[in-house]
Amino acid sequence: MRRFTPITLSAAAFATTALLASPILAQDMDDETVDHTEVGALTCDVGDGTGFIFGSTRTLTCTFNPVQEGLADEVYTGDIKRYGIDIGKTQNGQMSWLVLAPTESEYSEGGLNGDYQGVSAEATLGVGLGANAMTGGSENTLALQPISVNTQTGVNFAIGVGEITLQRVAG
Repeated sequence: MRRFTPITLSAAAFATTALLASPILAQDMDDETVDHTEVGALTCDVGDGTGFIFGSTRTLTCTFNPVQEGLADEVYTGDIKRYGIDIGKTQNGQMSWLVLAPTESEYSEGGLNGDYQGVSAEATLGVGLGANAMTGGSENTLALQPISVNTQTGVNFAIGVGEITLQRVAG
């Protein structure tokens, strides 16, 4: 009997997400070719949660660190919902993305408010990894590029469609 290690499962989840994400991201970025510029990095703490076979919801607390000098970090709250296979329980989760826009001038304060959709996969046995490919935000011009890295502890396997909602915390 073949045993699957957390690394094997994580690699499989990452590869599956990358393959599934390519056509979705290409379709979401309009029909024309658009070069994107890195406008910052988004790091999120993911609330503890339990997958209920066909989906899950977890809370997010995120910090956006803009590349442009003089802009302050921004705090966002929201949630990530997964629809598909999601079985298990996780804690201590973190996700990170590069944030891309068509140009640097496309980003303004609160610019990450909105909804992002894409594909999501993770595998956890003790310590695990995952990947999320998301587009959306301000008039669907922002991309959370293109594959996030997320880590968590617990026991979980998830693959399906993901949706993230973010709202800037006034401060």
